[in-house]
Amino acid sequence: MISRNEYLDNLINLRDKQLIKVITGIRRCGKSTLFELYQEYLLRNGVESEQIISINLEDGDYADIDDSKSLYNLVKTHLLPDKMNYIFLDEVQRVSEFQKAVDSLFIKKNCDVYITVSNAYLLSGELATLLSGRYMEIKMLPLSFKEYVSAFPEDRNIDRLYQNYIHNSSFPYTLELSRQKDIRQYLEGIFNSIILKDIVARRRFPDIAMLQSVVRFMFDNIGNLCSTKKIADTMTSAGRKITVHTVESYLTALTDSFIFYRIGRYDIKGKQYLKTGDKYYAADIGLRYIVLGSKKADQGHILENVVYLELLRRGYEVYIGKVGNSEVDFIALGDEGEEYYQVAYTVIDADGKTLERELKPLESIRDHNPKYLLTMDLGPVVSHNGIKQMNVLDWLLK
Repeated sequence: MISRNEYLDNLINLRDKQLIKVITGIRRCGKSTLFELYQEYLLRNGVESEQIISINLEDGDYADIDDSKSLYNLVKTHLLPDKMNYIFLDEVQRVSEFQKAVDSLFIKKNCDVYITVSNAYLLSGELATLLSGRYMEIKMLPLSFKEYVSAFPEDRNIDRLYQNYIHNSSFPYTLELSRQKDIRQYLEGIFNSIILKDIVARRRFPDIAMLQSVVRFMFDNIGNLCSTKKIADTMTSAGRKITVHTVESYLTALTDSFIFYRIGRYDIKGKQYLKTGDKYYAADIGLRYIVLGSKKADQGHILENVVYLELLRRGYEVYIGKVGNSEVDFIALGDEGEEYYQVAYTVIDADGKTLERELKPLESIRDHNPKYLLTMDLGPVVSHNGIKQMNVLDWLLK
């Protein structure tokens, strides 16, 4: 079992704080395993097993727990009156109006409540209103490249591990599967669960085939500028007539289920957020191969996807950077200010034009914040007038 230290440390720091801890993320990214790791930590640090109440609502044993009252009553029967109770409710969205049960437990002084959800839609509307100011969201992603590499301590071929990482998926359980056939079937199961349970059933979309067409388009356009009109026009011209409104509804559902992340643009010179020109990146590149098969991918955009997710893991707020007529792949806003990242699979060519092209947007930024050019090219860190060029795999592993 890979120790997800980044997320585990978050839970440890929030222990016994008067907040509901809400772990969100795509299905099978490791939320349940995180609960197990944290419960082991609690047991090692003075908590008795009777103080831990853990309920996985996807377990058939709890099939009859389908409303807030039955959930509350189930937990209440296990509460210890004179000790702190650590309550873990996994995939709690399966329970109707679960937020009422969660809130009733939260207000008890001897309850420390942790829940997982697989759909961001649940953190809006009524839930946000009822629990406003009472919860802390911990956004979880599948394995980072560094975590993935840690599962293969004997294999020092980092390039090969990277190829396995993007093809075999970053979902933790794929590490337990050795055959490509088994990995594929597992990923197909995840994908179908997201589409059928988290999107179609919840949103009541009538045309599954149309939704799947939009999904294929999005996986085929990772890292490209995508407006809802462009998507609608492209699909309509291909014989799949769809309205802009319907596309927007599908994209919202896909981002709410964490299968895709939407990234907006930021004007670096004007210091303002722009309303047009979004890009989308996938939570896991392995799913792309499930949806599109062996169709050739733009390796540069795949690498951008990996870097984008890593920036999210490191706690940055991430945007596309616009500077004049140029574009910086990512502007990362953190506690210590802004950082700029340009990502290219390689900048090696005969005349140096590729390197020149990739450096130009960074060179046009006049402030003195850190600037990075990340590539797959081997070699030591090089400075181009303050712009650090480094191997992206080294950056992912540091």
